[in-house]
Amino acid sequence: MKSITPAHEHNHTHAHPHPNLRPPKYKKPGSFDILSPLRRMVDNAQLKNARIAHLICTIIPCCCPFERSINLFGRILHIPPLCKLNPLYDEFVGLRFRALAYLTDVCGEDVTKYIC
Repeated sequence: MKSITPAHEHNHTHAHPHPNLRPPKYKKPGSFDILSPLRRMVDNAQLKNARIAHLICTIIPCCCPFERSINLFGRILHIPPLCKLNPLYDEFVGLRFRALAYLTDVCGEDVTKYIC
């Protein structure tokens, strides 16, 4: 079996082992974000403990618990996911994903119980 080699060489290094695990930033350039220090803290959180990674996967849900479809008098009322209203939603989802990746890649654990 042939090994796959990239078409070009990479001469740069990444600050973390999985460069694509960070959520995209939707901030306008030059705008002020009061939550920026908190966003950086969550984004830069490094996982080095399996117990903490399990705790993160347990606390941060894989899907919004508020989204519902309710049948009311024969009409279906859909309540949209309210988690998107959380200003740190993307950072928490990224942290949960990094915790899942840590448990899988570093600890070699099965994380299917945390996947919806």
